[in-house]
Amino acid sequence: MIQKLDQLTRQINDLLPRDFTLLKDDLKEQIRATIHDSFKKMDLVTREEFEIQSRVLARTREKLEALEKVVAQLEKE
Repeated sequence: MIQKLDQLTRQINDLLPRDFTLLKDDLKEQIRATIHDSFKKMDLVTREEFEIQSRVLARTREKLEALEKVVAQLEKE
């Protein structure tokens, strides 16, 4: 996420006229901080966290399906 944030900050800075070189570093940090704060408020998760939770969910589904089969078998008996 930090890499994306840095890339977005660079793109915005590249759009600024060259006359802003004195203010560029300050502006770069302000833009970066603003974007970072916005992302924090969105309550986002990293790709790694998402992948981990997806695997946990898949295992949980497998266990649930196995239990459903056991219950169905017991109901037949």
